[in-house]
Amino acid sequence: MAQTVSLHPVSTASTPTLDVELRQVSKVFDGEPAVDAIDLQVRQGEFFSILGPSGCGKTTTLRLIAGFEQPTQGGVLIQGRRMEWVPPYKRSVNTVFQSYALFNHLNVWDNIAFGLRIKGLAKTQIKQRVADALKLVKMEEFARRHPKQLSGGQRQRIALARALVNRPAVMLLDEPLGALDLKLRKEMQVELSNLHQQLGITFIMVTHDQEEALSLSDRIAVMQAGKIAQVGSPSEIYESPRTPFVADFIGDTNLLQGQVDYWDGQVMRVKTTTGLTVLVQRSPDPESLKQVVVSIRPEKIHLSQSASDSGNCYSGFVKHKMYLGTHLHCMVQLDNGDSLTVLQPNRTGNQLAVETRVYVHWLPTDCLALAA
Repeated sequence: MAQTVSLHPVSTASTPTLDVELRQVSKVFDGEPAVDAIDLQVRQGEFFSILGPSGCGKTTTLRLIAGFEQPTQGGVLIQGRRMEWVPPYKRSVNTVFQSYALFNHLNVWDNIAFGLRIKGLAKTQIKQRVADALKLVKMEEFARRHPKQLSGGQRQRIALARALVNRPAVMLLDEPLGALDLKLRKEMQVELSNLHQQLGITFIMVTHDQEEALSLSDRIAVMQAGKIAQVGSPSEIYESPRTPFVADFIGDTNLLQGQVDYWDGQVMRVKTTTGLTVLVQRSPDPESLKQVVVSIRPEKIHLSQSASDSGNCYSGFVKHKMYLGTHLHCMVQLDNGDSLTVLQPNRTGNQLAVETRVYVHWLPTDCLALAA
């Protein structure tokens, strides 16, 4: 990718640390809060994702930043300026939609140039900016084609170019890859990451795809029912979720309900409702816990055909299995009736047969106790 292409030159002037800030922002529709008193800070130049299930308020949050919706209460700030009643076209943001929103009657060049012409830029400026944008997304040879002549991935690149040509401070991405097939989505994830690194501008992406958010983001906000459940780096969100909802939503996990039976300041002993005794050494707030949910990721659980002294070891049998090539995905039913999902690396190529008696075991440091 050419180093001379620059759609967002770095300013030497002092700039705020935060590009976007939401202060106690709420949005109510027909008496129901879609966004409920959230605080959010997005740092300059980071790739920030808002992740959550359908209906959690993530798209509404993005629309509040873009200016397509006005908050019922609270304040939206972009680069330190309050945005109440500032229309979308006067905000230093541009949005890329899942549907691309291209003009089918205009060719690629004119689609990208459209916003610049509305702003009244000189023809020479428009020509240079559009050429730079096309080069950035590697679509120079498609300039005279119309959207209907392009693939989904190519249309998404043009949508990105049309947003970037305006040199926004913040790029807003609303499920940008949701309409693409799996292979193309993976390719476009790499393209998005490369664009972000090359341009150095702030990206805010809304998605329900956990893997996409984990692989692309510097930080992630997980939303639940209009509120922010947790904000952190991908590793913090995955390895140290603060609630059972976050643990269950981000990746796969096994959740065991129980009660703290003993805690010596280092190791917690949990009695589950189904009769297991589980030892746990990790918790965000161990001193206050009584009723808990223990989270164990499938890849942290080991299978063997003999007992282990790892701290947590239970017998059962393989109830179901799936061969995934690099891994073996097993459902193990324990003798007490609990079922655990286990993800085993395929080191030998040997497959455990269904009904095989096994032991599942994991270390106390490999599970997490969360407030129920």
